Amino acid sequence: MTGRICLVTGVGGATGAAIARRFARDGYRVAMLARNGERLGALQREIAGSAAYACDVGDLDALAATLARLRADLGAPSVLVHNAVSETFATFMEADPAALERNFRVNTTALLHLARALAPDMVAAGQGAIIVTGNTAAHRGAANYALFAPTKAAQRILAQALARDLGPKRVHVGYVTIDAAIDAAWLGEGGRTRPAWVEPPAGWPWPREDYFAKPEAIADEVFHIAHQDPSVWSFDHIIRPFAEKW
Repeated sequence: MTGRICLVTGVGGATGAAIARRFARDGYRVAMLARNGERLGALQREIAGSAAYACDVGDLDALAATLARLRADLGAPSVLVHNAVSETFATFMEADPAALERNFRVNTTALLHLARALAPDMVAAGQGAIIVTGNTAAHRGAANYALFAPTKAAQRILAQALARDLGPKRVHVGYVTIDAAIDAAWLGEGGRTRPAWVEPPAGWPWPREDYFAKPEAIADEVFHIAHQDPSVWSFDHIIRPFAEKW
């Protein structure tokens, strides 16, 4: 690829940071977007050639302004990884309906705006990649995902529409479903107990750490998908720990 600029949204302390490090290791200049400016600043000092942009991608005006500044600073990204996520874990009667709108803006509408802003330059260059990270909520609705799963399902279908449009123009779009609890540093930090939903099920036969997907391993898969040969592009990717039941 030329341009060697990768934009990653949702750069927190786990998957997003690992993706940023992986692309930087291959020589990309990485533009990192997230709401937490302090964390981004620390990552920018750690990752050579990276640039931090504090931005809530659910604020579409702020997103547009940030993309304009990013392009002026670095140029046009050849890779977009949309990793930002807004989630709600509650039933349809318990959750605030406004959360559905918020989740949709971050998960789906922001992807639309990002693609509209970045895809034209990729098409003009004759190459590029848009990779979206998701989870099993994109494939099925659970009772306590009522205000979350619809937005991830819409995100996946939007990504599929982008793939069918952009693929023939030599821009690769892939969707990565992470069917796993991710081994995020914030789980259990400060002496807190990991939530029950990220604990291995009773009778788990393997070492406890094998229940969690490693952010660095996820980043390797995202990087691989972004660099598939055009003769073997794929769209749907489901990754999970080796012993996960499914």
